[in-house]
Amino acid sequence: MPLRRLFLRLTLSAALALAAGATPTFAAEKNDAVTVAVARPDRDRARMNQRVFDQVWGEVRSQYYDPQLHGVDWNEARRTFRPRALAAPDDRALYGALGEMLRLLNDDHAGVAPPAVARRQDQLRERRAAIGVTLRPDPEHRGEYTVESVRTGSPAAAAGVAEGWRLVLGDDGWSPEQDVVEGRTLHLTFTDEEGAAHPLAITPVVMEPRPAFVADNLRPGVMVFRIEGFEPGLGRWMGDQLAELDPDTDVVIDMRGNPGGRLLEADAVLSCFLPNDQAWATRTSRSGRRIVMRTAGGCGDLQQPVANDLAILVDGSSRSAAELTPAALQEAGRAVVVGEPTAGAVLISQESRLPDGGRLTLSRADFVTSGGVRLEKHGVTPDLPAAVTREDRRAGRDPALDAAIAALGERSSRDIAIVGVQAP
Repeated sequence: MPLRRLFLRLTLSAALALAAGATPTFAAEKNDAVTVAVARPDRDRARMNQRVFDQVWGEVRSQYYDPQLHGVDWNEARRTFRPRALAAPDDRALYGALGEMLRLLNDDHAGVAPPAVARRQDQLRERRAAIGVTLRPDPEHRGEYTVESVRTGSPAAAAGVAEGWRLVLGDDGWSPEQDVVEGRTLHLTFTDEEGAAHPLAITPVVMEPRPAFVADNLRPGVMVFRIEGFEPGLGRWMGDQLAELDPDTDVVIDMRGNPGGRLLEADAVLSCFLPNDQAWATRTSRSGRRIVMRTAGGCGDLQQPVANDLAILVDGSSRSAAELTPAALQEAGRAVVVGEPTAGAVLISQESRLPDGGRLTLSRADFVTSGGVRLEKHGVTPDLPAAVTREDRRAGRDPALDAAIAALGERSSRDIAIVGVQAP
């Protein structure tokens, strides 16, 4: 059951074109004696807009986890946003209207992805054309996107794009709601932290996918697992890694920037470290039915959980399954959580495919930890706060990882001291 939040977290890739393939028409309108060309959808586009809008609005009304919709007048929302959606000449306008409507719910899991973005998400672990940046829409500046990360060796890195810059959509018709194509140059304007503009011509190239899971044993006595997402195969992969690990080796699981993923894989990760059938959360459906969630195994071929000392790294971009997993391990006293408070986006969501190939993500159940803590809008508070600045990342430093390793080392030292006292 997917948990990741589809809030247009974008990695630029695939083909440059209007994703819906329809050619907009234009009508002349007068505004204060000035004639303005206004895009109007053709008939096929308008019909598809209607189908997409009606499915999104209807699923929220009938399937959202809170039947009261947090007090939002959903009929009024329909009257406000449906005309805009039907008149949208392209995906950017259509999904902009849908996104505004869903934001009325104040729920990070309620979101839509246009067809081009959905294709990129589906191709996340495939070779594809890309410029090598991860973007997030800026909620305070409509039409702008913040650069979350820049991939080493990518065209964007070669052009000098830096984390924290903003992408400002230009006049050439391209936006992140559209595809990119190998060899077709994009003319993009970024602004840096000082507000200086950087007009850049960046040509996408085909790049190899980044692995979803990475095991790093370069530090003596420590294994670091970097988890990009709770994707299929995570539990089995982690079980295979842990089965080969010395019980005296400390384990760090890095979930920073992890948007979440499959509930089944979250349970599998917990099963690597917690006893079988241990309660770790409760979910409540729209009908009010409560289901206690218990570890069910699935950690590869491990017959029992490992006893290695464990630390979990999190930050403000750790979401959904990357919050509920450290919360469960923290409450069980099984791991020390290190880093920054998590995003607080921890409802149980599912995805639906829309008629044009886009995607709707919607919260279908509420969630509290086994201790009764509701993480939604609150997140997980680390046991050991540790921040990493942009300057740290640019310089190749990772003080949060250093803090996690030091904390595990101190725990091991205390254990050794206790054993020494008790020994005859």
